[in-house]
Amino acid sequence: MRRSKPGLFWGVTMLVLLVDAFTKVIAVDRLIPAYLPRPVLGDGLRLTLVYNPGAAFGLHFGAESRWIFVTLSVVALLVLARLYLDTPLAHRARTLALALVTGGALGNLVDRLKSGRGVVDFIDVGVGAWRWPTFNMADLAVTSGAMLLAWVLWTAGEAPARRAVVAAVAPDQAAGGTAG
Repeated sequence: MRRSKPGLFWGVTMLVLLVDAFTKVIAVDRLIPAYLPRPVLGDGLRLTLVYNPGAAFGLHFGAESRWIFVTLSVVALLVLARLYLDTPLAHRARTLALALVTGGALGNLVDRLKSGRGVVDFIDVGVGAWRWPTFNMADLAVTSGAMLLAWVLWTAGEAPARRAVVAAVAPDQAAGGTAG
């Protein structure tokens, strides 16, 4: 079986990793002091430097969180590698989705390995006290890639399901016959 295009996968993965690293360097350099919101588009979009020692939505396991999440990240990257290796050449959307998730996972893994302070987050959206958890470009890539992957896998399962329904309802059409 021919595997998915390595140029697309590695190009997108590296682009996500570089954009994430670059924006985090700027955030750490320019958004001092940390935890001070800076409005960009009013209260709706702010830049606020925070360090997240846990995971998404403040999930935290105490002093060992860093190494627990490093381990979980490595396991997730191994699963993503397997999915990538099983992706046929023609499945570009699946390749793109896997590259986005991989690049984002690597970006946050690098942060966890670099510092015990946690992952650098700085994008702060919401209205007033109603705020989404602060995130970064890696999180954005993981989320958009996961949504694309879910869509790709869901729609890939539609064709066999559709054929099964047609076979049950109209056996002549399922067998290639014509209704008449």
